[in-house]
Amino acid sequence: MGRVTIRRGAAPLLVLLALTGCTSDEQPGVQVGDVTRAPVTEVVEAPATIGARASATLRSPAQGTIAKLYVREGDHVRKGRPLAKIRSPQAQDQLKQARQASKTAEPASFTPSVSLPSLDTGAFDRKVAVHFAKARKEAKKVKDAQARRQLLSAIDLAQAQHRAQTRALASITTQLNRSISGILSGVTSGLSSSMASLQAASKSQAKAAVKAAKSTVDSLTIKAPFSGVVTFGRASGGGGAGGGVESLLSQLPGGGQLPSVPSAGSSAGSPVATGVPVSAGDPIVTVTDVSELTLDADVDETDVLLVEKGAKAEVELDAVPGATYTAAVTGIGVTPMEGTTGGVSYPVRLRLGPGTFDDGSRAPTPKPGMSAVTRLTVRESPSAVAAPASAIVSSGRESVVWAIRNGVAERRVVKLGAQGDAVVEVLSGLSVGERIVVKGADSVRQGQRLP
Repeated sequence: MGRVTIRRGAAPLLVLLALTGCTSDEQPGVQVGDVTRAPVTEVVEAPATIGARASATLRSPAQGTIAKLYVREGDHVRKGRPLAKIRSPQAQDQLKQARQASKTAEPASFTPSVSLPSLDTGAFDRKVAVHFAKARKEAKKVKDAQARRQLLSAIDLAQAQHRAQTRALASITTQLNRSISGILSGVTSGLSSSMASLQAASKSQAKAAVKAAKSTVDSLTIKAPFSGVVTFGRASGGGGAGGGVESLLSQLPGGGQLPSVPSAGSSAGSPVATGVPVSAGDPIVTVTDVSELTLDADVDETDVLLVEKGAKAEVELDAVPGATYTAAVTGIGVTPMEGTTGGVSYPVRLRLGPGTFDDGSRAPTPKPGMSAVTRLTVRESPSAVAAPASAIVSSGRESVVWAIRNGVAERRVVKLGAQGDAVVEVLSGLSVGERIVVKGADSVRQGQRLP
């Protein structure tokens, strides 16, 4: 549908102007009239499409078969009502595998410890003691008392030195163990921290896999996200991705409530029915909330800056000839769209109101997807200084009117406000009661005599 801008005036020319006949034989096409006050309304026309308040296509969360359908095509359902149930042994197996993997991911304690064993000198000490005892026994056999005393004293001294050396060796071993423990503590603390982080990450990953698998199993019962009308999708009837715990990690919690995105199997697959096989992502049912209808209009770039939130509009539908619906602007988009003719338009959202036929009877409620024409009221002036649109001559960026002063044509640059298709609002350059050329203005020249 092409984009057309229509400027409408609320007052007819007969009310605004007292038109005269031809001014002379030489100017048969020139007519003049008076400037007066009248309401002027500017309207922008744009093609539009009827939309619903919300629509969601619910898809199968896993490969399986349709076990049960709780609704029929066209049923009105409430939020949370079960719509369909999918039987999926694959999803159940994935949940089982994920739970088993979660159990094996429990973190184990890790406390590194290194120490030197203490030196056991007991056997050596006993042998030394035997030797000292034998030496003492032999020393006592010496008859010279002085020599005997000297030998025994030397033996006692040697034995005392041996005991001191044994104690020193034990002390050295203890100190060495302490040094080794201190060094290893600094080296292994980073390793212990890394091991703990890896174990915690493994546990979190396993928990996420369980959560994703459980969400998929829970969503095998597809429920209405909001109240609306049911429409069945079409299942592709085969295929499916591989299972396993790894595939679960890429799934987001939410299961089968996937976004409403067209799929390859949505138009040429098997009808949705009990027992039909489905693949993950196959559309099962669409819920459409028709409690409030909207309009998506494409407004040309030359007009969109005139449109404001809350602006009123009249709507006509191809499907309901002779009926007019009310509407109001609720939002104006900022993302441009290229039209089929090469121009640029912007989306404007409206809330659709009730409709009536020309005889005053109530019009039927439209359905989403129907095409429409929207006429948006962008500017209104209830008591404007008004001139017919035919009196305005464009000269570059200026708007010019030929006023008649003392019987002579005078060029006036005017500033326009609201612009209807028949009359326009003049903000400056003219006054109520002045006479202007309303027909044939293109042929008038400065200083030309006119009655």
